[in-house]
Amino acid sequence: MKSLLLKSSAVALLLSGVAFSGSAFAQETIKIAFAGPVTGPVSQYGTMVKDGVLTAIEQINAAGGVNGKKLELVTEDDACEPKQAVLVANRIVSSGIKFVVGHVCSGATIAAADIYDREGIVMVTPSATSPLLTDAVARSSIFRTIGRDDQQAPAAVEYIVNKVKPKKVAVLHDKQSYGQGIATAVKAGLEAQKVPVVLFEGINAGESDYSVIVTKMKSEGVDFIYFGGYHPELGLIARQSRERGLTAGIMSDEGAANEDLQRIAGAAAEGILMTLPPDLTKEPANAEIVKAFQAQKRNPDGPFQMSAYTAVLALAEGMKVSKGEDSDAVAKAMHEIKFSSPLGQVSFDKKGDLSNFKFVISRQNKDGTRSAAE
Repeated sequence: MKSLLLKSSAVALLLSGVAFSGSAFAQETIKIAFAGPVTGPVSQYGTMVKDGVLTAIEQINAAGGVNGKKLELVTEDDACEPKQAVLVANRIVSSGIKFVVGHVCSGATIAAADIYDREGIVMVTPSATSPLLTDAVARSSIFRTIGRDDQQAPAAVEYIVNKVKPKKVAVLHDKQSYGQGIATAVKAGLEAQKVPVVLFEGINAGESDYSVIVTKMKSEGVDFIYFGGYHPELGLIARQSRERGLTAGIMSDEGAANEDLQRIAGAAAEGILMTLPPDLTKEPANAEIVKAFQAQKRNPDGPFQMSAYTAVLALAEGMKVSKGEDSDAVAKAMHEIKFSSPLGQVSFDKKGDLSNFKFVISRQNKDGTRSAAE
């Protein structure tokens, strides 16, 4: 019996040692979760963000990591769905991860934000532009490295008023947090400038036939369309408008800036206007970062790659300044830091928004590329 007890004790000590060793090994890296659409109709946006996150992590690790530790990426798929985002957020909480880049879509990001803030997890979204994320509730651990819709909408309104000068505008949206939010802001801006908005209406995302709304716009004599939402619906609305003889100009938001827009809209994609972040790949200061993307066969040219890269830098800077991984201390540091990034000099206001961000207007070309709108 004594021999058996000794053997049991030895096994217990051995297992304890293995467990301790595993725990110590787990602490050799700092895990950062990427949360966004890996699957679903807007998974390309998830790819843009993940490419930015991966490139930043690789560059930081190659330079020695953060406080002597390497960063490790964990990927979670929310498919751009708010309900799925809640499940993802709870999984991240259960896993013990303290830092998140994401989510990508505004609705999913807002749904997850309360969980992260309540549980002391620092989240930086590189793409969710809805003001509701940081305006509705004060959240000390939620940040974003992209502008807000109330910065994006004025850029759209200014261009429409001064360059397009339409007589009758239709403002459409996809009834989701992001699309409806920016469409509402654009409508208000246009009306403040005395531009007639003759139609303000939501469409159902995911449908394949928008002929009813196209017919309605045609009967109203609409000569310009603003759409708040994502590229699948925009592409169909553009194509079906042209097929039915509606030649109105079209503008949308950065959520529609996707290479698949051309595939969906066909020839109707040419000339579509979009509010986008500046093309940061052309900045000389970003030349080495662009090369780092290209070395891994990743495309740096999109609305979210550089903001995602910057999101990782922000977390890393917060950890360096706070000299650790305590999420409260990291969040506090992030509210106070100023650092260089692909976006330029970055600092956050008390809400966690960027102190400065500028949207520009681009035009879709015939070959699917985009160029600055005149």
